[in-house]
Amino acid sequence: MSRVQLALRVSDLEGSIAFYSSLFGAEPAKRRPGYANFAIAEPPLKLVLIEGTPDAPTVLDHLGVEVESTEQVGDATRRFKDSGLATFEETDTDCCYAVQDKVWVHGPGKEPWEVYVVKGEGGSTSTSVPSGADSAGCCTTAAADEAACCTPAAASA
Repeated sequence: MSRVQLALRVSDLEGSIAFYSSLFGAEPAKRRPGYANFAIAEPPLKLVLIEGTPDAPTVLDHLGVEVESTEQVGDATRRFKDSGLATFEETDTDCCYAVQDKVWVHGPGKEPWEVYVVKGEGGSTSTSVPSGADSAGCCTTAAADEAACCTPAAASA
């Protein structure tokens, strides 16, 4: 089963967890410092909450499609390249407390999209956080805008 991912950068992680728990009638599937995700069955959605700056409004961090296999990530990569889109690929990356294979592209409004598969649990990413990433090892919206991390702008078409 594939599902769409929506990653939000929130100023009040605990308040956001309470709100989305009520909204979807589900508790987080994973909680770590500054991070929570919900694996919603209906509608199929992976909702990721990343702790941001206190008192700042919630903003879109990135969008994604979670797939079931590395082969599906490869299929998406080929489709993107065949369409002339610039891609940035990551293999066995430790991001958002999980080991993942992924490919990144930008939409027409510069919104970052990832197609990814979770291969297993990740550990602390404090020693392997790439430039432009947050404490969970995930790219930040600002970094995506600057093409510093996890973005197709950093790669060739």
